[in-house]
Amino acid sequence: MKKILTLICCAFVASATSAQVDSAWLLKDVETLSADKFMGRLTGSKGNRLAQFYLLDRFKQAGIQPMSGTFEQSFYFTHGTERIMGTNLYGYIPGTSDSVIVISAHYDHVGTRHAQGVADSIYNGADDNASGVAAILGIAAWFAKHPPKYTLIFAAFDAEEMGLQGARAFVARPPVPIGKIVANINLDMVSRNDKNELYACGTFHYPQLKPYITAAAATSSIKLLTGHDNPGSGSQDWTSQSDQGAFHARKIPFIYFGVEDHPDYHRPSDEFSRIQPSFFYQAANTVLEVVRQMDK
Repeated sequence: MKKILTLICCAFVASATSAQVDSAWLLKDVETLSADKFMGRLTGSKGNRLAQFYLLDRFKQAGIQPMSGTFEQSFYFTHGTERIMGTNLYGYIPGTSDSVIVISAHYDHVGTRHAQGVADSIYNGADDNASGVAAILGIAAWFAKHPPKYTLIFAAFDAEEMGLQGARAFVARPPVPIGKIVANINLDMVSRNDKNELYACGTFHYPQLKPYITAAAATSSIKLLTGHDNPGSGSQDWTSQSDQGAFHARKIPFIYFGVEDHPDYHRPSDEFSRIQPSFFYQAANTVLEVVRQMDK
């Protein structure tokens, strides 16, 4: 851990952005959510519920306020032959405007699986997507101390791995009128990339968002790229491959931040030890800068 914190501190010094998330909490949240005791955070499981308890505490610590007296939104869906209950967690940081930006990440993962020849059966999901959840908590904590112009809703969605069910439930029953939501910023896998690249997907559909990405890229220590959103690119089109797809279906502009798949994607080896702390810290700060640019 001492080595990881040293790397984070070096990244902090090198950062050219004017705002930073709390690096210690960023790492702690990923390490905690990807621990074995959460058993891969499969929707409907005990491990998933344990993750909810942890996140409820973290929402409060980050300064996120409940909406209508609660952080929880339950929903039901059918997966195969099962009827499953999922739970979204969300709250807000008030702005001076009642227009809303939803900043989201899914906290569920795929649980446990036994594969022949593989001793580890827990799919910890450190990058996918404990990293995204940790980042939005860090961004929320920053805005709690630096009040925004837009009202910011921070949402940890459930059941993304089962077909974006949590995000779909959210847009079907939003806590504010759907017309008040001006954008969705979604994070899914942001803690590691060997090429130092983070993609901001969505400007093909919503080119008006590109200036915010360009401004943040100019001060970022990582390569912030656009792409993976051309409808003609087949599986390389990420438009509907994570929770932003539910917002896009309602014609809500989005930016989806994520990395290209790595060898540990949806494998038991997606563990805390495999994240790249310096990249992760810079990625979280870069997303924070994009939100700051949008809030201006």
